[in-house]
Amino acid sequence: MSESPQTEIVIAPVGFEHLRQVLDLGYRVFDTTVKPYTSWSLTAVAEHLDSGDSACWVALDGTAVVGFVLGSQTFELRDDWGYLEWIAVDPAYQGRGIAGRLVNACCEALFAGGATRVVTDVEQTNNASATLMSRNGFAPAVTVTLFVRSSQPDADPGRAVRGVSKRPLIRSGRLLGDHRNP
Repeated sequence: MSESPQTEIVIAPVGFEHLRQVLDLGYRVFDTTVKPYTSWSLTAVAEHLDSGDSACWVALDGTAVVGFVLGSQTFELRDDWGYLEWIAVDPAYQGRGIAGRLVNACCEALFAGGATRVVTDVEQTNNASATLMSRNGFAPAVTVTLFVRSSQPDADPGRAVRGVSKRPLIRSGRLLGDHRNP
């Protein structure tokens, strides 16, 4: 996909008409094997769209979705913290400031909705995303290490875990489910 020289990239709220393109772009750019508790799926996108307090935006080149951000008004059990959960820009459009515009649109919506902080997580080796977040006012706060134990004694515990069903973990409120009660 190449950007048309006549069109400006427009940042707009995500609508149901963008769903297929958002899902497809996510499948193209996300490697969820580095964080096996994370699942990119139709459910992940739909839960954001179905929430009345989401902060979800697309970057459009005409009618083509070339980037998106999915944020929500709560993080874990903190109703006063927003969560920037997913962000992606088509590789053909990277390096043009689109991701920064998406981050700002998401954060502005979350702050306007009452969030006092916006949190996000970046995989340790994802330098581009870490740089993006730093440039947009985020600072490292906590480092979490995912420990893995294999059922096979000789297996490499650092190897990515594939084929694990993540639906029971429900992304609403991370691992707590739809009602956000422990």
